[in-house]
Amino acid sequence: MTATVPEARADQPADRKDTAERLLRSSAELSFDPTTQVDWETPLDRTKHGMSPEWCSLFGTAYWDELTEEQRTELTRHEAASVASTGIWFEMILQQMMLRDFYAKDPTDPSFQWALTEIADECRHSIMFARGSAKLGAPAYVPKRSTIELGRLFKTTASGEAAYASILVAEEVLDVMQRDWMRDERVVPFVRTVSNIHVVEESRHMKFAREETREHLQRAGRVRRQFNALYVAAAAYFIVSSMWNEQVYENVGLDRARAVREAGANEHHKALLRSSCAGLMEFLSSCGLLTRPALHFYRRANLI
Repeated sequence: MTATVPEARADQPADRKDTAERLLRSSAELSFDPTTQVDWETPLDRTKHGMSPEWCSLFGTAYWDELTEEQRTELTRHEAASVASTGIWFEMILQQMMLRDFYAKDPTDPSFQWALTEIADECRHSIMFARGSAKLGAPAYVPKRSTIELGRLFKTTASGEAAYASILVAEEVLDVMQRDWMRDERVVPFVRTVSNIHVVEESRHMKFAREETREHLQRAGRVRRQFNALYVAAAAYFIVSSMWNEQVYENVGLDRARAVREAGANEHHKALLRSSCAGLMEFLSSCGLLTRPALHFYRRANLI
C-alpha cells in the first residue's frame, strides 16, 4: 500500500518560498500605477463624501444629525485625509522594519524579492495617499508628537512577530474600511479607485504578514510571546487612535470640544471597529498573541 501525504492543516504556516513565489506572480499579474490609473485631473465633486458616512467618527451622534449635508461631506473628506495621513506614517515605519529584517540576506531568496516588491508597493501607496489628501483639500494630519516619537522607537526595536503582527493590524483595519469605501457610490470616485488599488495590493501584504508572524512564532518561547503580544497591542492602540485626528473638527468649522466628546462616546463607531476586526482578533488569538494584558489595549482602541 502506498502511503499518502496528509494535507497541511489550515493553521500550519505555508512554505515561505512557495508563498513568496505565489505573491511575486500575483504582483506581476495584477498591480497598479496610481500616477496613471487614478483620475487626478477631474475637479473634486464636493457633493460626494471622502469615506462612507457610516465610518465618520460622528455618524450616529446628535451632532451628526445637526450638520448640513455640506458639512457632513466636508467632514468625511477631512477624516479620509486623516486616515490616509496615518497610513503614510505607518507605511514608512513598515518599510523600515522590512528593510532591517531583510538586510544582508540572500537576494536570490523569493522572500527577499517579495519584501522589496512590498516596499515598492508601499512607496507608491504613500504617494497615492499624499496626492489623495491634497485633492480632498485637507492639510497634513500627522499623529501627535508623542505618538511620532513612540513610532520612532517602535520601528527601531520591533522585529520578528512583533513587526509583522503590527503590520497586519494596521493593514487589516484599513482594508476593512476601504472595502466599504470602494463600493460606495456616495464616495468621491477617485477615493473609490484609490481604495480599490490599496485593497487589491494589500491583500498580498497581509498574506505575507500572516505567514511571517506564524513563522517567527515557531521559535518564540512563552516570555517572548507574552512580551510581543503586549507590544503589538500597544502599537495597535496608537495606530488606530491616530486615524481620526481631532484637528479635523476645528478645520471644518465644528465645535472641537463637543465633537471630541460625542465621538468618544459614539457607540456606533466603536461597534463598527469591533465587528470589522473580528477576523484579525481570531488570527491573533490562534497565534497566542491575544493575552490578558494585550486585551487592555485592544479594548481601549475599540478593536474588541
